Amino acid sequence: DILVDGKLCDCDIVVNCKVGDPIPLQVKLTNWSKHSVGPFALTVTPYQDYQNGVHNYDLQDAITFVGSNTFYIDSVKPTKDSVYFGALLFLYTGDFYLNIKFHEDNCSRELPLSWFCLPSVHIRAVEPTA
Repeated sequence: DILVDGKLCDCDIVVNCKVGDPIPLQVKLTNWSKHSVGPFALTVTPYQDYQNGVHNYDLQDAITFVGSNTFYIDSVKPTKDSVYFGALLFLYTGDFYLNIKFHEDNCSRELPLSWFCLPSVHIRAVEPTA
């Protein structure tokens, strides 16, 4: 599950947030396999989709992370959850998306396939109201 500003994200949800306000990001992973998985890293990369097949990942002037955009996970035990918290700060208005990728430290450990099907996260940064 992915929550942005406390709202559960799925493919049909657009989360609105205000420019200049830190927006909480929570990623909850559940290991339904019979084996522990890990170690691995989870990286969150924001981008803009220009709807013509072009994605802009050069957003360091538009979005910043409070803390790191990479979470290092030692392991997730069978049938257990592991929750990771971060925050985003949008500096400009616009529609943004989050790309979440996993990086395994050891290729002999398999991550659950469902983790590679995380929902697309669409965030609309709007001007703060006066």
